[in-house]
Amino acid sequence: MPSEMSISSLPGHGQTVCVTGAAGFIASWLVKRLLERGYTVRGTVRNPDDPKNAHLRSLEGSEERLTLVKANLLDPDSLRAAVEGCHGVFHTASPVTDDPAQMIEPAIQGARNMISAAADAGVRRVVFTSSIGAVYMNPNRGLDAAVDESCWTDLDYCKNTKNWYCYGKTVAEQAAWEVAGERGLDLVVVNPVLTLGPLLQSTVNASTAHVVKYLTGSATTYVNASQAYVDVRDAAEAHVKVYEAPAAKGRYICAESSLHRGELVRILAKFFPEYPIPTKCKDEVNPPKKGYKFTNQKLKDLGLDFTPVNQCLYDTVKSLQDKGLLPIIS
Repeated sequence: MPSEMSISSLPGHGQTVCVTGAAGFIASWLVKRLLERGYTVRGTVRNPDDPKNAHLRSLEGSEERLTLVKANLLDPDSLRAAVEGCHGVFHTASPVTDDPAQMIEPAIQGARNMISAAADAGVRRVVFTSSIGAVYMNPNRGLDAAVDESCWTDLDYCKNTKNWYCYGKTVAEQAAWEVAGERGLDLVVVNPVLTLGPLLQSTVNASTAHVVKYLTGSATTYVNASQAYVDVRDAAEAHVKVYEAPAAKGRYICAESSLHRGELVRILAKFFPEYPIPTKCKDEVNPPKKGYKFTNQKLKDLGLDFTPVNQCLYDTVKSLQDKGLLPIIS
């Protein structure tokens, strides 16, 4: 990290950007990356004085170029105040729940309010954090065909299966595109898969819990399923790259590779044999289920080098140990 004396030579010098939901897993790394590139960052959080934000205040450059402000996605005035004077906005904040009452309407209205506030403020570009859940959920899509940015989740299928998270992510992204089109706002969307990697915050988040259960003995078997993964540092870098590339447009799938759960636990067991990692599949009758093939070529074309999933998994567990969130077994 260059000294504050040399900030003027960095790409973000002179630019103020807003990151909503700044204390989140991806957002925290995004704030860190933006500060490293010289940006002045305004991060929205529920309570700026909450000790849970300590990991943001400890970032290098935060004292000089990070301000935390209170904002609520359902309060347009608070959003307008947050983005006033900003050159760009990274909208990462979103409900994470399977409760339709808490997921759908807040996600839609929050996206509409955020895009409208950005348009009112005259920002240069909004980078919207969506999800792979808005892309691939479709029973009519074959596993052999690559899933790219043109694919959309089937809303009726989500309703029928009560997958309200993917439903909410899809309709929120659609709402963002609709309002951006109406307001003539430059919008770019990042669609990350399940995100792992080292934590900046001091608590286990929802995606990291996906790995923790296999290390603590709380999961004695693994399910017959495949999952796509990406490193949180790559997800943050993807946001920066699509913001800074003038020609960036549309959606960007952010995925490194897919693993069957059996492969996942075998990698964990290879690196950390001291933990009670399950060796049996919950479904030993059927063959291993294949996962979707996701293309990440658009981000590679912007120069993003993805962290291999094996390295990502290793770094995830080491981070959990370092933060005291996993016991170190000798």
